[in-house]
Amino acid sequence: MKSLPEEHRVLDVNEIALYDHNPRHSANPKFDVIKASIRAQGMDQPLVVTQRPGETAYMIGAGGNTRLTILKALYEETGNTRFSRVPCVVRPWCGESEVLLAHLRENDLRGSLTFIDKALAVLEAKQFIEAETGTGELTHKDFVKVLQSTGYSISRSVISQMAYAVQTLLPLIPQALEAGLGKHQVERIRALERAARSLWQRYGAGDDSEFDAVLMALCRRYDGPDWDTDCLQRALETEIAEETETSIHTLRVALDAELNGRALVIPAVESEPATERSWTGGPPAGVDTGDCDDCTAQADSDRVAVSADSEPSDTQRAAPAEAPDDGPTQPTDPAADALERMSEALLDVDSSAPGDLKSLRGRAWTLAARLAQRHGIGELVVPLSGQGLGFVLRDVPDPALTDQLDDDTLNQVSMLWWQLAACAEMTCAPLDAIVATLPSESVLRQALEDQDAELLFNSVWTLDPGHTGYRLWRALNDADWRDLIHLMDTYRRIRHLAADTGTALWG
Repeated sequence: MKSLPEEHRVLDVNEIALYDHNPRHSANPKFDVIKASIRAQGMDQPLVVTQRPGETAYMIGAGGNTRLTILKALYEETGNTRFSRVPCVVRPWCGESEVLLAHLRENDLRGSLTFIDKALAVLEAKQFIEAETGTGELTHKDFVKVLQSTGYSISRSVISQMAYAVQTLLPLIPQALEAGLGKHQVERIRALERAARSLWQRYGAGDDSEFDAVLMALCRRYDGPDWDTDCLQRALETEIAEETETSIHTLRVALDAELNGRALVIPAVESEPATERSWTGGPPAGVDTGDCDDCTAQADSDRVAVSADSEPSDTQRAAPAEAPDDGPTQPTDPAADALERMSEALLDVDSSAPGDLKSLRGRAWTLAARLAQRHGIGELVVPLSGQGLGFVLRDVPDPALTDQLDDDTLNQVSMLWWQLAACAEMTCAPLDAIVATLPSESVLRQALEDQDAELLFNSVWTLDPGHTGYRLWRALNDADWRDLIHLMDTYRRIRHLAADTGTALWG
């Protein structure tokens, strides 16, 4: 059908109504500026108006609701007729959807709509189009095509984010959305929900309805004009960690991997004995493994992957050797004695520790890698071939962690690093042997070469060693605690075996 021509008329402001489906739900932030301009100079552009079939009154047909509101206010305030008569372009009626889209196009030109206002309008236009065409519910793909045919372009991904904002977030965080929460923030919240839901299911915290209840409660808790998605993320981490009795930092590392689409692979040690033991895995790129037979190189900056395929046979196993009688006498330490008794008690339950030096080194590396990976510093643990304790730490933790972690978590990570450093003898092994394993840019290497204790202590957020029990041992979950005990016991076994056999660990 041929479209009817537009008409130009001068109408009284009282003959024109505001558009009842106006996309803008909040006040125009430039209201006062526009009012001052119209008061001083009058209208610089005509209003676009239209009429629904069967109605005598006109209504705004394509933007201009703010200007009409200002004209009526100025006329009421001043009584000046220059505010009561307004030039208009009268457009023939062409359907509810087209009028709404015309308002959207006009507001897009001005860039003045919040994301939630635009989302509500787009989804309402979809309903209008579905009713007008009688085709039933449109898919996002089909809706995009219809919009493009009207001259309004928008992507499927944006429509998906709009639907999520309206259907999921608006009932939960209306204040944040109305204050101007944007598309990128909505995308981040949606990604966070997906990642957290995945971990909720992976760690067996409950079903989807239970997660939905947690998410709803937390969103409503933090709703406000100053919305911060980081607060929601930290709260979700805490809720899942508490529900699953998982280390908060383990959960944080897992969530970060989920959000960034990275695999999180934590090494595992088999506890059942078998006939033979082999160790596979690999160090980060750039680390020379030499003739290491118990590990294979696998350059992967995003993960540490270790496989413990089997345990040694019964004939290969040996109990920890006693320290030689002629060795240095250590002072009695009740705390250390208690820890050793606990270690032995735990290890008696699982007597699978190997009895040869090569396998013990492999075991130490696996345990260290697993602990480090769970606490976000897995890239620092690398295997050491044919000497030492089976692994080294290539550097201090990333300084950026000071801005990313809360104080308790940062303290836990730093103390764990020192525990790993002790089990690798990073600060007491021969300097030449250690330095040769470290990258040239390593802060740890610089501190060791320069004998700069202050640099090292400042780089690893060193705390009072007397806090180790309270801030680390107490805070570790059961799996991490067992791994730490096994790692310390493996260190003792390596040292005792080397002493018994006259083997120099650091050749």
